[in-house]
Amino acid sequence: MSKKLNGTVIVTYRCNARCNMCNRFKAPSRPEDEISIETIKKLPEMYFTNITGGEPFIREDIKDIVRELRKKSDRIVISTNGFFTDKIIDLCKEVPDIGIRISIEGLEQTNNEIRGLPDGFNRGYTTLKKLREMGMKDVGFGMTVQDRNAPDLCELYKLSDELDMEFATASLHNSFYFVEAKNIIKDRPMVAQNFENLVNMLLKSNSPKKWFRAYFNHGLINYIYGQKRLLPCDMSFDTFFIDPYGDVMPCNGTKDKEVMGNLNDQTWDELWNSEQAERVRKVVRCCDRDCWMIGSVSPAMHKYIWVPAWWVIRHKFKALFMKKPYSMYELKVVRDYRDGKVSKEELDKCSTCDFNAVANNGLKDCGGCGCDK
Repeated sequence: MSKKLNGTVIVTYRCNARCNMCNRFKAPSRPEDEISIETIKKLPEMYFTNITGGEPFIREDIKDIVRELRKKSDRIVISTNGFFTDKIIDLCKEVPDIGIRISIEGLEQTNNEIRGLPDGFNRGYTTLKKLREMGMKDVGFGMTVQDRNAPDLCELYKLSDELDMEFATASLHNSFYFVEAKNIIKDRPMVAQNFENLVNMLLKSNSPKKWFRAYFNHGLINYIYGQKRLLPCDMSFDTFFIDPYGDVMPCNGTKDKEVMGNLNDQTWDELWNSEQAERVRKVVRCCDRDCWMIGSVSPAMHKYIWVPAWWVIRHKFKALFMKKPYSMYELKVVRDYRDGKVSKEELDKCSTCDFNAVANNGLKDCGGCGCDK
């Protein structure tokens, strides 16, 4: 029996939000082109599946998609903006063992400004509370940290902690998936300081899961300073993404869309073992983007568990004697920037931001999408 994989199913590129760090709404997929139930039936066995978009609850057949994926996957988590409360509640009544992660980009005013959704914070927060009242256990927030919302980071974590909910973080990335090439952190020390505060709060908790989340957030500081990944990237080897058109990809972080094959036209085994898939794996092995997103980092943390485990052990030991066991200055690049040994301009060059780039949108075709990128 072949090993189970980690999969992300992008069911649509349509989205009702207008986020300032993602232009996907300018380049939506067409409903008639989007991945069908028949194609989903061809997916392999998975130990974890993330359903995402776009906004996945825009799909009218989202229930059918979940029903089919439950036959394939040990665990499913849906990433959503939480706006379609009734549809989310209805699905979770039928399938109470799935996970829901609602993207909330800060406290009320900050979130609504970033997401471009009127009353978006209250809609998302209300959905979360209703799910918790239903007895749903695997629910939580997801936050993409940038200059605009970094000061809200720890307050949002405290809110999630009070509600006993999961709290996932990310930072700005550039790729075809986001239809964006110009995202960048401008005030790295300020953003890193907020991450440092969060790391210390996580380390002080009684939850081993949060201790490892602390390591992930340590990696985000390393990422926003443009450094090499703390762990190898094995995307396309034991992890995959599939987009609304049936194209199977290693991840969603590449500048241009890298396609291993199309599941509409191939069986999974044909696709996964094809020459084209091997070519993409070689590209992944040479990738220099050093992304630090949970989709690629979580499998790596499990595979190379001794690295984050040793980091956790050292910092939990420090926590016995220190109020703040973690400092962002553990990273040499952070010290060098503080001491004037490296400039902001040099760090900017290490990022994936390219103000002269034209963002690839990964669409089946780009006729009339309205994208100005």
